[in-house]
Amino acid sequence: MPLTINAERLWNALMTLARIGATEKGGVCRLALTDLDKQGRDLVVSWAREMGCSVRIDAIGNIFMRRAGRNALLPAVSTGSHIDTQPTGGKFDGNYGVLAGLEVIGVLNDHNIETEHPIEVCVWTNEEGSRFVPVMMGSGVYAGAFTLEHALAQRDTKGVSVGEALRAIGYAGDSAPQIPKCYFETHIEQGPVLEDANVPIGIVTGALGQRWYDVTFTGMEAHAGPTPMRLRKDALIPAAQLVQAVNAIALSEQPNARGTVGFVDVFPNSRNVIPGRVKMSVDLRHADDAGLLRMDAALRAQAAEIAAKGGVQLEISQVVYFAPTSFTPRLVDVVHSAAETLGYPSQKIVSGAGHDAVYVANVAPAAMIFIPCKDGISHNEIEDALPAHITMGANVLLHAMLAEAEQL
Repeated sequence: MPLTINAERLWNALMTLARIGATEKGGVCRLALTDLDKQGRDLVVSWAREMGCSVRIDAIGNIFMRRAGRNALLPAVSTGSHIDTQPTGGKFDGNYGVLAGLEVIGVLNDHNIETEHPIEVCVWTNEEGSRFVPVMMGSGVYAGAFTLEHALAQRDTKGVSVGEALRAIGYAGDSAPQIPKCYFETHIEQGPVLEDANVPIGIVTGALGQRWYDVTFTGMEAHAGPTPMRLRKDALIPAAQLVQAVNAIALSEQPNARGTVGFVDVFPNSRNVIPGRVKMSVDLRHADDAGLLRMDAALRAQAAEIAAKGGVQLEISQVVYFAPTSFTPRLVDVVHSAAETLGYPSQKIVSGAGHDAVYVANVAPAAMIFIPCKDGISHNEIEDALPAHITMGANVLLHAMLAEAEQL
């Protein structure tokens, strides 16, 4: 029989951590670098130390919990995620990846298994970006996506900086970054694909690239009654047409393209006034950069055509760009082999969301393991996952990490 994790211990750990910041609807509100985040960090670190791990903290507050290998000079086989949540977050997003990693260490301890490489579990700071921006801050600094100084200077809505918040909760460390041999991240899918296919394990081949835009149509506000239809410069009409265009652009680039308008601000937003200005967001995603560029070109061309036809002015600016990420093929194969060893059905899948693994992949080989979540819902207090799937994902992680850590 293949080695397996202690399912009850992992589930109990998840439920215990979920009590910190628990909400009435069954979710979790534990924003980055708050007192509740400190309590969560302290609990996770205490579990790691009880397991015999050493603990390092770097200057952006990332936590690295290490089980020694036989050869201390070798780089670690790493895993992890985050424990900060959305204001209306769930029990599993991020938390599962951290605690599944600690459970791997727990099982190795239970069976007195020695590995050649150290095993390390990472807790990345401010992945969610709910209190501070940018998102995936800790892993972004670690991977050099932005500077430590820039991250520490960011402030929340109350004017508190990241640096001040780290010092306040006692997690402003000074450990130097260490690059691992490889990095795995286990996560709920946060979408409906695996559940729809009735497949328990997603072998993540990469993450979609993203381009976000701010778009503004400017016409002329006027009285809704006296102004004939043909003489209006209604900014909402072209905005509505662009919503449809964004949907069509994404549909033309299937299966792994996404297009979303999630924010619309209408001015003056009055019942009997023709809208004179509409500001809106556009979120485009694609599995490869060429496809993302095609979507970008189509958006700009169609927005310009819509504005000209409607007699309104157009401003469009790109505000976010994440390049598409391809995870390391060798590690993707390792995950697939682990699932096969355990007899678990699996399928390849592309992540539509950003994860810390996306940044870590810039400095080390990386791969991800997905499990289904109920109805594909995440970033919501009703976020849920089956204990059986939680166990299966952690077992795949265990065997993937052992394959890379060279079990003795």
